[in-house]
Amino acid sequence: MTLADVLLAAFGLLALGAALAVVTTDRIVRAGLWLAVAFAGIAGAALVLAAEFLAWVLVLVYVGAIVVLLLFATMLTKAPTDPSDDLDRSRWPGAVVAGGVGLGLGAVMVGAFGWTEADVRGPGDAAAMGEAVFAEWVLPFEVLSLLLLAALVGAVAVSTRAK
Repeated sequence: MTLADVLLAAFGLLALGAALAVVTTDRIVRAGLWLAVAFAGIAGAALVLAAEFLAWVLVLVYVGAIVVLLLFATMLTKAPTDPSDDLDRSRWPGAVVAGGVGLGLGAVMVGAFGWTEADVRGPGDAAAMGEAVFAEWVLPFEVLSLLLLAALVGAVAVSTRAK
């Protein structure tokens, strides 16, 4: 095992543990903070795999925008952040479904690709990725930015009181 293998496994375990904490915590703010840790673990794994551009996009877009938007929207709307007995449900059915889907996807991936090594071609080209984003994916990119803006404006509108 090389150092890269150990680091990749460590970042993967960090992301997996944080993702489990996201779905098992009973407080929304803690779930948002654990989500930031999970995204940071995925970004660390991308750094180990020599995908620096992807790692920093993960940090800037997901941790820097989506998680912060989730936390600000929760705080601005004054939504209850404490656990509530009337809203909590049993988590076992969801855990069983998620475990089954995870095992099924793992079996499909191992069946399709086996345990072959990936062909790594070297560092990615940020110019080609930027050209693809702003040529082929510009409409979804702009729709996502409008959706995030609408969510923030909606949070502010809900948080203000009508007089």
